[in-house]
Amino acid sequence: MRQITVISGKGGTGKTTVTAALAHLARNAVIADCDVDAPDLHLILAPEVLETQEFAGSKVAVKDDDICTSCGICLEHCRFDAITEDLRILEDSCEGCAVCEIVCPTGAIWMKDRLSGHAYRSMTRFGPMAHALLRTAEEASGKLVTLVRNNARNLAGEHGIDLIIIDGPPGIGCPVISAISGVDMVLVVTEPTLSALHDLDRVLGVAEHFGIPALVCINKHDINPGNARRIEEHCAGRGVEVIERIDYDPSVTEAMVAGRAVTEHGDGPVVRQMRALWDELRGRLDLPERIGEGTGGS
Repeated sequence: MRQITVISGKGGTGKTTVTAALAHLARNAVIADCDVDAPDLHLILAPEVLETQEFAGSKVAVKDDDICTSCGICLEHCRFDAITEDLRILEDSCEGCAVCEIVCPTGAIWMKDRLSGHAYRSMTRFGPMAHALLRTAEEASGKLVTLVRNNARNLAGEHGIDLIIIDGPPGIGCPVISAISGVDMVLVVTEPTLSALHDLDRVLGVAEHFGIPALVCINKHDINPGNARRIEEHCAGRGVEVIERIDYDPSVTEAMVAGRAVTEHGDGPVVRQMRALWDELRGRLDLPERIGEGTGGS
């Protein structure tokens, strides 16, 4: 089984647009949306949810008022203002540190799992999909990414599929590390801006630290050729190859509004560049020829 993660040092570079196009061109792949804080791949793939899983990423304190003696020790020790003067526990403020459970002399407080989000196993017109959504202000996104990737591997096994395409989260934090750990390759999608170059350098450093081969695609390269050349020079200095340069084209936005991958939407220069990108990745991953109309899913 081969796994490739599409990442970006910053948001808004076109990472999900590229992922959707690759999923369409691959025809027979499992798609995993590991941007669990702000997933949007479903807007293009329109998945039919087949299974929903509750995800408990942290703990929250609960109290039995019948046992509580109102001694106030828990209030004295709580550092997150999660306990009121009348000793009510505010679930939204609780950080799950469990100090109140430890100091309670009567055992009136204990920790329970907190519902932090949901994971989904779905089917799309391009094939099976694993994805998730973390609830607002919840933590443990790295754990939820791991759950999504486990679901993707299980889907691949169930459907006899040997490729997983992962839409990774932006940045360089724990969710990114969870999304790239153990994959065969990362494709970094960047754009010709100075902020993107700064963040590209950071995310390439993360990939290098974990020993994962990285390739770069410059999206909308023609909106600032000077910065695009800076990115190419920077990548050359790091020994990283820029394997494709994608034009700016309003048809990409048109495809997104229509809920379609750009490779489903006409046959202009961007589509040809996306196909060239997929051909290059397919060769690097030693995958068989699979380019087609993307009608898989059953």
